[in-house]
Amino acid sequence: MKTALTIMMVLLLTVSTAFCETSSSVDVSSLTSPKPTIDSGDTAWVLISAALVMLMTPGLAFFYGGLVRRKNMLSILMQCFMALCIISIQWVVCGYSLSFGPDKNSIIGGLEWTFLKNVGMMPNPDYTATVPHEVFMMFQMMFAVITPALIIGAFAERMKFSSFCIFMLLWATIVYDPIAHWLWGVGGFLKNMGAMDFAGGAVVHINAGMTALAAALILGKRQGYPCGISPPHNLPFAALGAGLLWFGWFGFNAGSALKASGLAGNAFAVTHIAGAMAGITWSILDWLKYKKPTTLGMITGAVAGLAAVTPASGFVTPVGAIWIGIGAGVFPWLAVTCLKGALGYDDSLDAFGVHGIGGIWGVIATGLWATKTINPDGADGLLYGNPIQLWIQVKVVLVTVVYSFVVGAVLLKFVDVVLKLRVSEHEERVGLDLTQHREAAYTLID
Repeated sequence: MKTALTIMMVLLLTVSTAFCETSSSVDVSSLTSPKPTIDSGDTAWVLISAALVMLMTPGLAFFYGGLVRRKNMLSILMQCFMALCIISIQWVVCGYSLSFGPDKNSIIGGLEWTFLKNVGMMPNPDYTATVPHEVFMMFQMMFAVITPALIIGAFAERMKFSSFCIFMLLWATIVYDPIAHWLWGVGGFLKNMGAMDFAGGAVVHINAGMTALAAALILGKRQGYPCGISPPHNLPFAALGAGLLWFGWFGFNAGSALKASGLAGNAFAVTHIAGAMAGITWSILDWLKYKKPTTLGMITGAVAGLAAVTPASGFVTPVGAIWIGIGAGVFPWLAVTCLKGALGYDDSLDAFGVHGIGGIWGVIATGLWATKTINPDGADGLLYGNPIQLWIQVKVVLVTVVYSFVVGAVLLKFVDVVLKLRVSEHEERVGLDLTQHREAAYTLID
């Protein structure tokens, strides 16, 4: 644990020493350029959306926490809240600059915005002309927070907390920030290629899902998996978490319009429609296979649909959202119920099956159902006469899948060598709540 804390401090202090002198500099360009106009409605909407996206991480904590055994409930809550804290500071120090800073080579942002230098109260027209730059930064911070938190679902109940902290910090800097720049940053090479990822199908869901698969393979199966693993200890908590995720997803997707506009309204609508359709589809498939529809299946399907529509939410019609929701009910369901069992990997809470597969489907589906009638700044997809867009979306999937899986695996191996990733057999049997945090979620005897 002491080694982990030392490494974390060294990483933060190294960046701090190198760039702290920039924090007091004045943005000269702002003195000579005409100031953009702040729109109070747009600003209010993005502020509210940032708060909604922030709520998704505690919602994820309850969703994942309800699905594990009770001896590991607090470990999930702690991991999610630590991700909220540690990635927020990383974002201020260097993450935002690496993701959105002035481009140097189309691969990574510059360091001009470290410690939020020149990220002030006036808009940056490269990203939004009517919302303060600092508000845009905070909105994007919440995406950076929840993305690595999604990976927790793959290694739940077996990763050391100290290793988790170091891995989150490294992964956010080396995996999330570059991919965010490629697709969303000015000059990013996938953005320049014409890729469409409105709110994070590749940046968030494929990215987290592929590293989740790497984590499941590298850490190995939980003790007793699959026969000796007890069912979720608190499905009502999981349902509550899914509801909070669904609620926050409106900020996630509709907020990505960065305006209180018709586009935001459409993104809001198609987000809900796809989530609902996927929940129905997953329930029907469970009904057919197991003769009973389940609560777990319904909420898992809904989350898969919300993940799948994320990249498409600013480009598709409600009818397109229905089709995306159907696909999100089918493909992740197949991954969770068939592929995982056939290949034998222990993706504990189906982070890869839901977010990885759902994200892949969503990015490809954007290339099918996108239409400029919804977003003139986007492009038409295959079904609207533009097959090239589908090929561009496929390339986005391939690039993200390879980079996230390979680099994520390398980082996991590195942390394993330095700190060891997995808790001991005894600690795993006792549970991570007591062995990692010296506390229990429930008092059994007063």
